This record gives sequence, C-alpha cells and structure tokens, in this order.
Amino acid sequence: MRDGDALEKNPHVSRSALEAMHAQLYGWALSRCNYDPTAAEELMQQAYLELLTGNARFDNRSSLKTFVFAVVEKLARSRFRRLTSRLRLLRRYQRHAADVTVKIDIDTDAGRLWRAVGNLPARQRDIIELVFCRELTIEEASSVMGVTVGTGRAHYARAKRALKTVLQEPGGT
Repeated sequence: MRDGDALEKNPHVSRSALEAMHAQLYGWALSRCNYDPTAAEELMQQAYLELLTGNARFDNRSSLKTFVFAVVEKLARSRFRRLTSRLRLLRRYQRHAADVTVKIDIDTDAGRLWRAVGNLPARQRDIIELVFCRELTIEEASSVMGVTVGTGRAHYARAKRALKTVLQEPGGT
C-alpha cells in the first residue's frame, strides 16, 4: 500500500486496490441489478460509501476482493428486499408493475452459454459468475454468497454438470 493510499476510516483498504477491482466489481453489481446500469451504479456508490465511512469495515479475515464483493452482495440483497416489499404493496393496491426482460442473442455460442447459465438456479448461477467472470476462487465465491465452502463446491459442481448436459444437446438451451 502506498503512503496516503489507505482509506481514513478503513485503514486496511487502499484506494488503488479498489480501483484495480472496480471493473469486476461493477460487473458483479450489474448482475445483481438485472443488468440495469443505473441501479448498478447506485449500488456501487452505496458500496463505496459504506467502505469510505467505515460502516463496512475490513478486518483481514478474508481477501479484500472477497470482502468488497460480499459488501455489494449484501447491499443488493437489501435492495431486493426493499423492492419486493414495494412490489407487494403495489399488488395489494391493484397497481401493475412492468416486467423487465433481458434479451440474449442466442445465435452465438456465447449467447447459448449465457442463456444456459441464466436458466440455472440462482446459487448455481451466482457461483458460476463469481468464479468464471469475476475471477474469485470457489472459497471466495462461497464467502461472498454467505455459504460454506462445501455448499459452494456442491453448487459449482451441479452447475457445471447442468451446463455440460444442456450444451451437449443439439441446439441446447
């Protein structure tokens, strides 16, 4: 860590380390917000604010990357709970909420792959994204997800098995 690089209220966190992981962290925030860039930016700002104010305090019990990804995950879950509550209120008072869908170009191999990943159960999808896209280890991804390493490995193995089955089918997904 360079002199003056540490955050004032979070001395074990450096600005340069946060800058180095920003792109991957933003990708994770995007996936947590259904690829809505505005919501992802708000989530990132909230995560950085938590780190700057010391509300989310890093204590070196995990890697910094794992810790920061977990901060984003927890904030996203909190956001989801608030949105769910609001949706229940809207439904209760007979208002209709618009459905938002994400279109994937399935004509490409990457499109087929991401459609197959998108069809996985949530925890399997999360661990695949964290390991392959965000370059975390299974242990780090498990910590971000709030599950044991054994559970993380089980979700990872099941996801790979499901993806292999789907992608080997002719015209799979």
